[in-house]
Amino acid sequence: MALTRADGPLSAAAPATVNYRIDGPAHKLLMHPFPRRVRAEFAGRTVLDTRGGVLVHETNLLPRLYVPEEDIDQTLFVPSDHTTHCPFKGDATYRTLRVDDRVVENALWAYPDPLPDAKWLAGYASLYWEAADAWFDEDEQVFAHLTDPYTRVDVRPTSRHVQVLAGDTLVAESHHPLVLNETGLPARWYLAPEDVRVPLEPTATRTRCPYKGEASYWSVRLPDGRELTDAVWSYPEPLPESTRIAGRLSFLHEGLTVLVDGEPE
Repeated sequence: MALTRADGPLSAAAPATVNYRIDGPAHKLLMHPFPRRVRAEFAGRTVLDTRGGVLVHETNLLPRLYVPEEDIDQTLFVPSDHTTHCPFKGDATYRTLRVDDRVVENALWAYPDPLPDAKWLAGYASLYWEAADAWFDEDEQVFAHLTDPYTRVDVRPTSRHVQVLAGDTLVAESHHPLVLNETGLPARWYLAPEDVRVPLEPTATRTRCPYKGEASYWSVRLPDGRELTDAVWSYPEPLPESTRIAGRLSFLHEGLTVLVDGEPE
């Protein structure tokens, strides 16, 4: 994602601070090898197992894993009538994944005759992430999507003054937050539970991040009775690269304003 977001070298428009010019289309493509073995499982079967996967970076999109056709269990896929057209890659054909009584329509796609500017896609296919029951990067199960080698997460302690407000109500305040910077995304501020000044109510919402882990959510209960649903999240057991934020809380909701040193984020 880092290459294709806002000010990345493959974004639709370079920022004003660059001293280079890339001659080419605003919508850019880049394919490069993914350095590790990747497997996908469905209904107890390994549907793909590759050491030759590649990531395709495309402007404003998440990187997409494509694998050589020979690394796919072709016996589990049935050709579909479904097709799509991409003005940058060409016409895609689709295959349905079928194991016993479980079926995922149009789970896999490929470009048998890609456009000249994407001719390197010939012989590769891509499986929708959500089509598989489980994905493995080497022998570790991964969630949400594969990590992007051009994305990193940095967590740093800081003495910045962070306030979270709902109108005039102080929801949380800290002089010792952690700031998390993830490539291509705004800074997120993580506060200790004791910094929160209003009741929080847990919700059933869960999300997964391939860089941070599984997040739990809370709603904010304001003194006037209003409830801001899923306005707070935390990673109780984050992945190793993000362990510093374990148990810390971050706030984001249209009903909240986050001030850092008195300035709105």
